[in-house]
Amino acid sequence: MTDAPVTALLLKTKPEGPDSHPQSETVEQEIEAESWYICRNCRQKLTQPSHRTAIQGSHIHTFANPSGIVFEIACFNYAQGYSFLGPPSTEFAWFAGHSWRIVICAACLMHVGWLFTSRNGTVFFGLITDRLSIST
Repeated sequence: MTDAPVTALLLKTKPEGPDSHPQSETVEQEIEAESWYICRNCRQKLTQPSHRTAIQGSHIHTFANPSGIVFEIACFNYAQGYSFLGPPSTEFAWFAGHSWRIVICAACLMHVGWLFTSRNGTVFFGLITDRLSIST
């Protein structure tokens, strides 16, 4: 099991030996399917790379809250191992037409992001990248 930051890139290694063949995309997809984004504090499984989603054209967004604290979030269409802190709110919403609700890790209670819900009921998670690690 490795513990790398969410923003780390998967690097392909050069095959060794004269009869070696480059890894196929299938192998890379299998590795990705086994990977989990986990809580950096307690290693609770939260979501997988296959649940990444683009919101307003991007998977990664950077925002500041009214107190000036800057967050980089990654967007996912599914998560597990979380709970909520407080009721939904539309105040200072980062995504127009969405309410937000604080998401905490169910195991250690660390704030790991937000659940965003649109007026028509579609949802996505914005998870704070520096509070996650990737585990394979």
